[in-house]
Amino acid sequence: MGSPFSILANGGVTSAKGYKAAGVAAGIKNGKKEKRDVALLVSDVPAAAAGVYTTNAVQAAPLLVTKETVSQNGLLQAVIVNAGNANACTGEQGMKDARRMQELTAEALQIKAEHVAVASTGVIGVLMPMDRVSAGIAEAGKMVSLEGGSDFSEAILTTDLVKKEIAVQLEIDGQAVTIGGAAKGSGMIHPNMATMLGFITTDAKIGQTDLQELLRQVTTRTFNRITVDGDTSTNDMVIVLANGKAKNQTLSPSHPAWSQFVEAFEHVALYLAKSIARDGEGATRLVVAEVTGARSESDAEMAAKTIVGSSLVKTAVFGADANWGRLMMAVGKSGAFVDPNQVEIWIGSVKVAENGMGLDFDEEAATKELQQDPVVFRINLNVGQGKATAYGCDLTYEYVKINGSYRT
Repeated sequence: MGSPFSILANGGVTSAKGYKAAGVAAGIKNGKKEKRDVALLVSDVPAAAAGVYTTNAVQAAPLLVTKETVSQNGLLQAVIVNAGNANACTGEQGMKDARRMQELTAEALQIKAEHVAVASTGVIGVLMPMDRVSAGIAEAGKMVSLEGGSDFSEAILTTDLVKKEIAVQLEIDGQAVTIGGAAKGSGMIHPNMATMLGFITTDAKIGQTDLQELLRQVTTRTFNRITVDGDTSTNDMVIVLANGKAKNQTLSPSHPAWSQFVEAFEHVALYLAKSIARDGEGATRLVVAEVTGARSESDAEMAAKTIVGSSLVKTAVFGADANWGRLMMAVGKSGAFVDPNQVEIWIGSVKVAENGMGLDFDEEAATKELQQDPVVFRINLNVGQGKATAYGCDLTYEYVKINGSYRT
């Protein structure tokens, strides 16, 4: 059976009906307008909204404002985003600045401030240059367009090397329903939200409660299964807007097309999550850990996440070293139930361990598998039916170089 959705060429956050966006250069980090760093996403009408947020106990002002806004209203019409300054650990002034960004955006678009989400990414502990931010918001408000999705995707980036955007379309109740998305993230990435911002738009009609639960479930299987460096940020969030412009019957778990919508929605989220992992700071290859035969899905998830998060595994990938013992080590420390005598390990198509012991495998073939992109590890724990996949990247000299001089 084929996929229920099609992937749209050059798709993004404005592919769904009723969305416009813009990305402009305001010089937020250093006053120099060298790159786009203020992004604005707008729905023609207030949209049902859902959000998931970082688990870090230290949470940035824009995240707190957005969390409060979504929980109190359940509706959003715009999202204002800036790169270059996280507005984190900035005290009372930081909260005032985040709320001012809400107000300025509402004024520029002539909408309600309580329908505006705020997101920021960049350096922690520095007050927002509100003169530049204000000018950027005013300019972005004048620039929003159907064609602005690509500029939006560019403006939210920090150390990312590439834009991350996608859109898919499927038919529901005889109507074309579109789901689009954009994300940023490259470093300070670890499961349970990381230095990543994700924005998903759809013209589907769906209740806010069902949308929130869908996002929660899908995030568990996508954004929360990626890692770059094991650090969890202060600013991470994924926001979803559903404006109902497709005019389908209201989607809910009882709708006949619910499963198809969920599949399409999860494809968008997984594509963005994998794009973040692939674009890890200094990374050269995506790393995929597929764990099967676990006692539960939770155990499989713990093992898979630990594999892609292990610095020793990541450096082995960078050096194309078929050191399968590092995979065994990671599985053993993950917290999952493991019978060491039952574990089987593959590097790509090359089986390197069985019954917890190494095999006389083809070293050259395994090295070639480690030079592929993506690098796929398959681990069968052989103690149950649980399975899960996690995504990461290799750890390179370039990662240290980027983060050794992040503020400069």
